Amino acid sequence: MDIGTFLVQCLNAVQYGLLLFLVASGLTLIFGIMGVINLAHGSFYMIGAYMAFALSPLFGDQFIVMLLAGVVLAAVFGYLLEWVFFSFLYQREHLQQVLMTYGLILVFEELRSILVGNDVHGVKVPPWLDGSFALGSLMTYPWYRLFASAACIVLAIGLYWVVNRTRLGMMVRAGASNRDMVRGLGIDIRRLYRIVFAAGVALAALAGMIAAPMSSVYPGMGASVLIICFVVVVIGGIGSITGALVASLLVGFVDTFGKVFFAELSGMGVYVLMAIVLIWRPEGLMGRKT
Repeated sequence: MDIGTFLVQCLNAVQYGLLLFLVASGLTLIFGIMGVINLAHGSFYMIGAYMAFALSPLFGDQFIVMLLAGVVLAAVFGYLLEWVFFSFLYQREHLQQVLMTYGLILVFEELRSILVGNDVHGVKVPPWLDGSFALGSLMTYPWYRLFASAACIVLAIGLYWVVNRTRLGMMVRAGASNRDMVRGLGIDIRRLYRIVFAAGVALAALAGMIAAPMSSVYPGMGASVLIICFVVVVIGGIGSITGALVASLLVGFVDTFGKVFFAELSGMGVYVLMAIVLIWRPEGLMGRKT
């Protein structure tokens, strides 16, 4: 492997890992704070991708505005969804949570089929991000993939600042550690749950919108993302944003370079990584010991 190909694969691994982080961070917040096993989280990623497909003709070249509009719509949708459905799951057993959220997957898939059909769709890369730049003498790298990585880095920094430097973040971290204590201090835990859930939905939908121009928009695209994001959450540690970031990058590199060097075995690479981490640290890389 020459240096140009190696750099391209490194950039692909970082970009894939950062995109995974956007989805997994919302999942780890929802599970770590609310205690809900949300199998429908991958569907929010799919909804984001289909929103990009639906909104791109309306916004034209205003790609950033489209992303902002999609985030607002996803956050409102998440807030309402928590109020209508998820608010009744907190005191239920995990089996009931799994059945409920799996039912939501079926509902979302059926609605997707009714509204946009079962065809595979594409989303155009905005003209100002079209093209690629030279990376060595033979290799090139798309500007849009670089933009996706940069956007994810900015969002990761912003999320870290919110969680670790703001009053809301303090309540979120406290809720992840001891929900009963947070409730006893007079914090409106229901409102906190709705904000966290809305943020998780918005992050997953934003990841889907960013990914849409790089890949096809197709039925069931949230299923594979859901599985790999649960792997990320387990590796990083439940409730840990930093752990989700580290685990996402690790998964990105293992998956990307696994496909390059061990194509026949690439599908099992991330699960081998998860097994190794769990043997070493059962609570995950950044998880709390119990």
